[in-house]
Amino acid sequence: MTQQKPSWLPIGILLLVAIAAVYFGKDAAVAAPDKNFSAGDTAWMLVSSGLVLLMTPGLAYFYGGMVNHKNVISTMLQSFIAMGVITVIWVVFGFSLAFGETIGGVVGNPMTYFMFKGVFDGPAWSLAPTIPLALFAFFQMKFAVITPALISGALAERINFRAFVLFMVLFCVIVYAPLAHWTWHPEGFLFKYGVLDFAGGTVVHMSAGWAALAGALYLKRRKSHIEANVLPPANIPYVLLGTGLLWFGWFGFNAGSAVGATSLAVSAFGTTHVAAAAAGLSWILFDVTRGRKVSALGFCIGAVVGLVAITPASGFVTVPVAIFIGTIAAIISNIAAHWRANSKLDDTLDVFPCHGMGGMVGMVMTGLFASKAVNGVVVEGEQGWFITGDPALFIKHMIALVTVSAFAFGGSLLLLWVTDKIIPLRVTEEEERVGLDISQHDESLIEA
Repeated sequence: MTQQKPSWLPIGILLLVAIAAVYFGKDAAVAAPDKNFSAGDTAWMLVSSGLVLLMTPGLAYFYGGMVNHKNVISTMLQSFIAMGVITVIWVVFGFSLAFGETIGGVVGNPMTYFMFKGVFDGPAWSLAPTIPLALFAFFQMKFAVITPALISGALAERINFRAFVLFMVLFCVIVYAPLAHWTWHPEGFLFKYGVLDFAGGTVVHMSAGWAALAGALYLKRRKSHIEANVLPPANIPYVLLGTGLLWFGWFGFNAGSAVGATSLAVSAFGTTHVAAAAAGLSWILFDVTRGRKVSALGFCIGAVVGLVAITPASGFVTVPVAIFIGTIAAIISNIAAHWRANSKLDDTLDVFPCHGMGGMVGMVMTGLFASKAVNGVVVEGEQGWFITGDPALFIKHMIALVTVSAFAFGGSLLLLWVTDKIIPLRVTEEEERVGLDISQHDESLIEA
């Protein structure tokens, strides 16, 4: 086993945070139950929070099965480590940055809920009045966890693990939290502008997709990619398992974003499932038109693209429209992935074609099909362009799409540069040849 240079800094930081947590948490209290809280809504949101967390292990299997056998453990660990790192950041000041008292509609005050101050004994979140604020905070935590994990797929097989963890921290604080504030905080400037993102197409998938593109460009190509000697996926059953976990967890992701056990949650549940089904079929049938065989990998990727694309629209469109969204999103992402495969862009697991493009398609579709009949939050005069013939909402979504894309891509590129100056992002050529499982973790996949 290779020896790594010892470093006391990471554990030192965690110990300081732990000591501070004791000091700031000693007077914390849990408020008496509020008469306005709904037991049914609270139960549903507890389940939804668990479902969304399950998506991150699901993503680990999804990505882990698609890389080559030398990089399975390292790729999966990049998802699992997010559950540790982002959770701690979220409690300390991440939730405050995203949902704290607004600073100019751009970011939250990091001291509003510092160390979860007032989260357990404060008033409910204004847009989720029937559940405790703490439950809303934990639900949103799971979104923050999976977003940087999504990026890892574009950087797989060549990223230094310690550098990835540092980038993940910077991304959460400087890109994700402000985007969540812009879009989901009542005082966020995109929220006030009228942009609709029900469950994270903009905040989660577009941000991760653009960060993935930035990462693929910054890290440049793997040696195996340059030599056209890319190894096949390590384990297709892992991909199938990961897809099942993601599909299951996505019901919490989207239906849970109704923040209550309501008819809107049922509608979002339905659109989520139908879009995934349509997209899985669309991907493999589009492959057939190009003379390819029906593949398990193709259906899985297509289904995930459908889940991505319906995410921003899930609580604003009808179930039949979800068929259209899933079908079109899969075709667009399939074309984008095919183009990427024939280019010199080395986005290892097609994160940008699937999550980036899927998120943008979902944002466009929301601007076309959002209906007040589905969700009363949609302004009467600003429903989807297809619904009313008025392009006002669609135009707002196009402006937001450009704004978010520029911020997520530019911000991520800058953070990659900063990270690289602190810890080299790219492993050595020898470490890449051996595989990151051994070179980064001294562990390996034992095949039966």
